[in-house]
Amino acid sequence: MDFTLYWFMFPVSILVATCAMLSGIGGAALFTPIFILVFPLLGPEYVLGSTIAAIGTALITQTFGFLSGFVGYYRRKLIDYRLAWRIILVSVPVAVAGALTAGVVHDSVLLGSYALLVAVLSVVLWRNRPPASAAAVAMKDAGWRTITDSRGQQYSYDVPRFGPGGAALTGAGAFLTGMVSVGIGEVTISQLTRKGLPIAVAAATSVLVVITTVIFASSTLVVQLIKNGGWTAVPWNLLAYDIPGVLIGGQIGPRLQGRISPHTMRRAISILFVLLAVAMMFVALRKLGAV
Repeated sequence: MDFTLYWFMFPVSILVATCAMLSGIGGAALFTPIFILVFPLLGPEYVLGSTIAAIGTALITQTFGFLSGFVGYYRRKLIDYRLAWRIILVSVPVAVAGALTAGVVHDSVLLGSYALLVAVLSVVLWRNRPPASAAAVAMKDAGWRTITDSRGQQYSYDVPRFGPGGAALTGAGAFLTGMVSVGIGEVTISQLTRKGLPIAVAAATSVLVVITTVIFASSTLVVQLIKNGGWTAVPWNLLAYDIPGVLIGGQIGPRLQGRISPHTMRRAISILFVLLAVAMMFVALRKLGAV
């Protein structure tokens, strides 16, 4: 392995992780298309061994980025642990099932699924706004909760109740995370903000949900890669730059929370998702035609 090949991914990883922390989306949503769409344009020596390798690498990278982000949000005291645990109980086993499924379906299915998912997410992110009346919920409500962060700022909100529909959405997002690296972060942040959580608390809680879910999903994919292709099937020379980059970006994001408009950030990522959906669907159709 040439450990100088992917040097440029260090600054790219910092930027991706910072954006992921600010918006609450999974960094793998951006790393996967970089690995699949951009690397082939740089030359054959940059292309990863398989689509599963790209997805697995994206999830491993995201794990470290969100670990760093988790530490940042933990220090800010913005995470609602009880709420996160309720989501994790659904997301983890389903994400593992998705990762196992990824190993037995064709690449065109994986890429097409990614394209369709980010297309839907682009619409959700564009339209998503916290309810204007969220702050007006009566304080005497039994579900009311207040979090005070490390800076002394208070966030008060009505604790969301997830019915069967919410559990189904979480399960779908978790399954697709294990299968194509995208879903749980985007579904979680969307559900939490739509149910009235302050964006800072929603993003912090989403980070804990994502990192726990992705640890199990990425571990499952890595085991499959090593089982089928040995230790060299994992692109360690890429991870050598990705991991330090996302560790840094994971610290920058929480520090910038509140200084950059969440609405503007979501709109920008929504537009990017549309472009990625079109590009990934093109690649999926091309691979399907090659079957």
